[in-house]
Amino acid sequence: MNIYLDVTSPAAKEALQNASDYGLENHGLYRLRRAYWNLTTAALYEEVIHRSEGKLAHLGPLIVNTGKHTARAAADKFVVREQTTEDNVWWGVYNRPFSALNFSMLLSRMQGFLQGRDVFVQDCFAGADPEYRMPIRIVTEKAWHSLFVRNMFILPRSIEEMKRHIPDFTIIAVPSFHASPLVDGTRTETFIIINFAQKLALIGGSAYGGEIKKTIFTLLNFLLPFENVMPMHCSANVGPDGDVALFFGLSGTGKTTLSADPTRRLIGDDEHGWSDNGVFNFEAGCYAKVIRLSSEAEPQIYAATRRFGTILENVTLDNRFRRLDLDDDIITENTRGAYPLDYIDNALPEKMAGHPKNVVFLTCDASGVMPPISRLNVDRALYHFISGYTSKIAGTEIGLGIEPEITFSTCFGAPFMVRRPEAYAELLKAKLIRHRVETWLVNTGWTGGPFGIGKRISIHHTRALLNAALSGALQKVQYRQDPVFGFDVPMTCEGVPSDILEPANTWGNREEYFKKYDALAARFIENFKLFSAGCPRNIIEAGPKRYSLKAAR
Repeated sequence: MNIYLDVTSPAAKEALQNASDYGLENHGLYRLRRAYWNLTTAALYEEVIHRSEGKLAHLGPLIVNTGKHTARAAADKFVVREQTTEDNVWWGVYNRPFSALNFSMLLSRMQGFLQGRDVFVQDCFAGADPEYRMPIRIVTEKAWHSLFVRNMFILPRSIEEMKRHIPDFTIIAVPSFHASPLVDGTRTETFIIINFAQKLALIGGSAYGGEIKKTIFTLLNFLLPFENVMPMHCSANVGPDGDVALFFGLSGTGKTTLSADPTRRLIGDDEHGWSDNGVFNFEAGCYAKVIRLSSEAEPQIYAATRRFGTILENVTLDNRFRRLDLDDDIITENTRGAYPLDYIDNALPEKMAGHPKNVVFLTCDASGVMPPISRLNVDRALYHFISGYTSKIAGTEIGLGIEPEITFSTCFGAPFMVRRPEAYAELLKAKLIRHRVETWLVNTGWTGGPFGIGKRISIHHTRALLNAALSGALQKVQYRQDPVFGFDVPMTCEGVPSDILEPANTWGNREEYFKKYDALAARFIENFKLFSAGCPRNIIEAGPKRYSLKAAR
């Protein structure tokens, strides 16, 4: 679309109807062509189609293409280094320092770039608990990004609330604006930069919706521990008796799928806080992987992909009949669906519940040696929480190939953790002990061999094991102690073959299994050296021990 043509768009007359009294001039945004404030879902649909940003699919979902970036540009995320962050940020590969001067220069260029252009504004909130709720503002170049924000975050309840909205933090997301690395000090033309002092984040060079979502998560990860709230990269649900369960894990490990249980109420699928009041969702929507989604295995999420209001990123479409092909990965393995939480039938409207009874760490073990479920004491829970062992699944980050990549993602979400890992571990420890929480390590990866030889553990078996853990049925069975990691592994579970519970029995060569297991233990030990200086001895000793192959013969 030519931005200089004076073409009236569908929502032009209602652009200012829901505007806040706290205007965009407070962010240095002047001489805009038009600002569209807090448009509804239907109005945003019209704008998306009018601007050729997306297509309407059969039954109503909106199909968009994120262009060059089909995943997070993790290497292009920066935090401005200044007085409030100097001693509080875990500087390094995930939190790269950025100068305040370069940030100001880049912001000025972005403000100038937006003059004469349209922007879309959504004023909303992060955090379902009113005690910790943060007013935020997202200013976007794309109409579909405004709908994405509307799906993902908590909306004002009235026009009056919109009028009075004053954000505590603002994101300006302009995909068509590219940085100049030599001038701006960025790594590439793409950038995601958070300035905690100015309460402002800038996103440019990427249209991937997840950048907006994870920037807010990163913000809360930094601020909430000051209030003794544990920020968590986890999904959460609650049973009929009020028993809350948390599911920690990276994208592709099953957080969204496993928490969408028809027998339990869904609190949220990705980001939560754990305060003295209990657990609360940071968001009001879901952002689920939809590649090869099936109505049999994931009926709730599958149904959401056929709803008006849902945004589907990089999903292919039959242009003749406008029907989805969720099996097609020609654009990316990381196809995504963004939809309101209440599109899941059993979602909990309050998005809040009590303290957890069970905490589940989800790991996708591509080496095929970890048991499908094991029980952890507090020290082992903290060891595995700090380690964050899993495999990155194809497409979730730029540069990943088809084969899963073994990784250690601290706190099961290292790219979004702004503080030192030990700070989050201390918060978790206090809450696990105080509320007597049972902790489990669940492997949703491979069995019978590594990736390429073995097969992915059946989701039906994983669900059976989780149901037994959450219901208390696994407290009544016998356990064996794992010879490498020392955690307790159940010997039986109704509905699950006993061979699967003993992974060595699923391999063709038992000695090869233990060699691979020993190699994994070595990687754990080497990785944990990064944290040993800040960890108590009892947590370090809760890690794996190198295995003697003689015992396997």
